[in-house]
Amino acid sequence: MHKVEEAHIIAALQTVMEPDLKKDLVSLGMIQDIRIGDDNRVSFSVVLTTPACPLKNQIKQACIDAVRTYAPLADEIEVNMTSKVTSGCSHHNATEERPLKGVKNIIAVASGKGGVGKSTFAVNLAVSLAESGASVGLIDADLYGPSIPTMFGMHDAKPGIDDRKNLVPVEKYGVKLMSIGFLVETDTAIIWRGPMASSAIKQFITDVAWGELDYLIFDMPPGTGDIQLTLVQTIPLTGAVIVTTPQDVALADVSKAVSMFRKVQVPILGLVENMSYYELPDGAKDYIFGKAGGEKFAKAQCIPFLGAIPIGREVGEGGDSGVPFVLARPDSLTALAMSGSAREIARQISLTNAGVGAEPSCGSGCCH
Repeated sequence: MHKVEEAHIIAALQTVMEPDLKKDLVSLGMIQDIRIGDDNRVSFSVVLTTPACPLKNQIKQACIDAVRTYAPLADEIEVNMTSKVTSGCSHHNATEERPLKGVKNIIAVASGKGGVGKSTFAVNLAVSLAESGASVGLIDADLYGPSIPTMFGMHDAKPGIDDRKNLVPVEKYGVKLMSIGFLVETDTAIIWRGPMASSAIKQFITDVAWGELDYLIFDMPPGTGDIQLTLVQTIPLTGAVIVTTPQDVALADVSKAVSMFRKVQVPILGLVENMSYYELPDGAKDYIFGKAGGEKFAKAQCIPFLGAIPIGREVGEGGDSGVPFVLARPDSLTALAMSGSAREIARQISLTNAGVGAEPSCGSGCCH
């Protein structure tokens, strides 16, 4: 029997291009652990930059096709798709002391105004990324209207304290959580001026034992106030995700949020249009708040459009029951759209880290 050589497999995989970076998988360092058995069974690993990479199946099939074409003696081909998330903070000095050194990517989920479903989106984004296999944390940075305890069904949860006197996040559905709602009584109003609110956010950053995370998501309060400025001045953000609804009143405020992040040089990963439409029983779409306003805005602003999330009964039910709708109703139209947006956000983070995103920063590749 003629033997398949490792060089044959490498040559085959050099013909497979990473769809976003336009370079071959071998030169990008994505191929590892090539093994060839005595019976010409071939196995190797493809290392993606996120377990939520939306191009995973496309890349896997391209690898199989290439090996069959350029190494036809290969019998069985096993492709192990794995991942190592790249860091959005790699452009900072490695010796520089900064908070959250164990966190690879820090993402702000923001909106220009309240009532657009930003917190619901942030919760389901965090759970979606965790479901894909990533390590995820979520900070409820909306101190005056904390909603994370309700959305995770953890009204009575309290964070622990470790040996270093740091708070230990509570955890549910694979997501580490911190909210002012875990530290005060449910019916207690937070009546703080800006400096006190900023101080609380700094404590969530510096005095919480987050450990090693692939993604830490901040559910921001609406607008462009003290908490937003504190965040961008305290830690290096990988980027911001902007949430809006299609109507003009929401889009008018979104432009201010986009302008703020650009002024403080935070990359905008893209825009999500929430409450895009309601699907009627006959399958027709009712565009309650207008049609494609967010998509048109994203195009005009030259930022990625991350998807349109429809309205569904399961959204409200999930928020009230403490089971996010991507878990409670994973096959629903809303959950499928949400999962697609989560994968696209993971892709944009990887592209931004590679310096090839819509609004590039320094860093390292998509899906490699």
